[in-house]
Amino acid sequence: MEPEGRRKIREDVERGIPGWTNPIKTFGLDYAILACENRELIGLTIIAPARSRGEDGLTTLFDLIIEYRDEIRIARRIWEEDVREVIKHPLSMISTDSSALDRLIGEQAPPHPRSFGTYPRVLGRYVREWGVLRLEEAIRKMTSFPAQRIGLKDRGMLKEGFWADIVIFDPMRVLDRATFMEPMQFPDGIEYVLINGEVVVRRGKPTGALAGKVLRHSAA
Repeated sequence: MEPEGRRKIREDVERGIPGWTNPIKTFGLDYAILACENRELIGLTIIAPARSRGEDGLTTLFDLIIEYRDEIRIARRIWEEDVREVIKHPLSMISTDSSALDRLIGEQAPPHPRSFGTYPRVLGRYVREWGVLRLEEAIRKMTSFPAQRIGLKDRGMLKEGFWADIVIFDPMRVLDRATFMEPMQFPDGIEYVLINGEVVVRRGKPTGALAGKVLRHSAA
């Protein structure tokens, strides 16, 4: 990266983070390394290698991008305290922007652990371990509430005439196992999953059935 390009980015960081103390020095505290040829860096925030190199976070970010090019992926870290406050709000819903993944693809480009752990993490951590939500609240935020909000008819509830999208789990065992180092780990405690009435997970194991389909929202 050319010096002029670095200078412009530094100026943008200074202007774009009002109220921060020494924003250049602390830049990278919120950014985690998801994938890298150097596996020792995976899961660390940018500030960790910056401190070991005696650099500021932004300088280290520039250097890592040049050093590893397409072999490094970085994402903004979400602070647990913020998540707890947001997830309790009555208007918040729970979802993930991750998509279905094939293990062969994943080995070449490790995904974010949310792909395998989002919903079990809510049930295991936020409900059972931390008591941030009641079980009923968490399930509603994952199912009927978003279905109603975005206009998915006949979805989101166990009700006569609705499509049978069902997850059967053990509330005392359900827990995410995916980490930044090993993101493609199936959760514990998910016994059965039905999609459109067809069993796609039986006794914790995928059946190979592909029962899903694209859903279109209806008019509000």
